[in-house]
Amino acid sequence: MTTWFITRHPGALEWAETQGLPIDRHCSHLTDANLTEDIKAGDTIIGSLPVHLAAIINQRGAAYYNLSLDLPAHLRGKELSAEELTACNARLEAYYVEKIA
Repeated sequence: MTTWFITRHPGALEWAETQGLPIDRHCSHLTDANLTEDIKAGDTIIGSLPVHLAAIINQRGAAYYNLSLDLPAHLRGKELSAEELTACNARLEAYYVEKIA
């Protein structure tokens, strides 16, 4: 079982380190190969992913944890440091996503 962290943001990686998260693999983006070959049942995927990708992850039997923030409007679109993420109540929230139509 592998724990993946999917992010292109350096501050998010730093935040994960400060939280002591056990990250086995880091990718800046998911690829088709990751989704079809690399991610296995029992894996844990952490990130802020589009809903359709979270659904594929869950369909493959992996767990999805969203990196959620309470982000004020003035910080949207900016690169955030680990400290700023903490100030925005960064947290991991488990989701199960299933495509229904």
